[in-house]
Amino acid sequence: MLKQQTILEIKRSSVQNANCVVMVPPKEFAFNAETAKDNEFQHQINDTTGHIRQLAMQEFNTMVGELRQAGVQVVVFDYPQGEIETPDAVFPNNWFSTTADGRLYTFPMACENRQQEVKTSALVEALELAGRPVLTQDNLLSYLEQDAHLESTGVMVKDHLNKTVYAALSQRCDREVLEDYAERIGYQQVVSFQTALPSGKPIYHTNVMMAIGENFCVICDEVIPEFERRFVLKSLAKDKQVISISVEQMNRFCGNILQLEAANGEKVIAMSQSAFEAFSPAQLAQLASHGKLLPFNVQTIENIGGGSVRCMLGEVFLSSHAQSL
Repeated sequence: MLKQQTILEIKRSSVQNANCVVMVPPKEFAFNAETAKDNEFQHQINDTTGHIRQLAMQEFNTMVGELRQAGVQVVVFDYPQGEIETPDAVFPNNWFSTTADGRLYTFPMACENRQQEVKTSALVEALELAGRPVLTQDNLLSYLEQDAHLESTGVMVKDHLNKTVYAALSQRCDREVLEDYAERIGYQQVVSFQTALPSGKPIYHTNVMMAIGENFCVICDEVIPEFERRFVLKSLAKDKQVISISVEQMNRFCGNILQLEAANGEKVIAMSQSAFEAFSPAQLAQLASHGKLLPFNVQTIENIGGGSVRCMLGEVFLSSHAQSL
């Protein structure tokens, strides 16, 4: 029995794709002036806050429904509101992550109003109700005292099969915190690198420039300096089909996609409608060979919030005690 349990644990620990995600309704959604300082993907528009939130909520609800229809379990975390509004709460993948052995990690985020999103107890309760119990907790929040940050799977793109973390260094991704976290979860390699947009500024989050699936990856490699680029691409190409995208395609969120697993074991790839339309036909064919493509219209959220579909999905790798979607 113990041997069988060990085999199952090893199998679970090598799964690349989650079959459950946490999504947070955009009930306080708005342009975040704090994050806009280093996020060139955000845009302020001339509209009322009420109307913006109405549009964002429509996009959110449609995405939840279609993911569930595709067979992905969605935990809607209708978080408790605090005194300080959290305009970016719709992007939960930046403050927590989970592992197959039941651990929940929480992370130090760079902006003060984003730090208010960290509501660990409420999340643990929501996951428990969804049949995804948290067995142990760990956090890296003490790094905030050093003004060091690591915004979870926003800044880390993980190759779970090869126990490798890829990360673009920035003020939101501190190398020391990154390596500490990788050691805690037992990942054998950290591939960190510099990036530069046409403006000269670094990429604010790695997951807008790259995504890793079971047998493929999407990457905007031209933003990586040449001496580091070769190493990153060589590492990815060992066992992945590399799909290279341009800066223009990255700006349409082609890098901000996520491969997931449906309840029946089939693979699906979530992306925005903007990304779907920006990929070339050949690239779409390549992606479709790795899973059913699920494009979602999240125009309001990605235009104002500066993040897209992948940012809206907090992967849940915790073991399931229920089958409900």
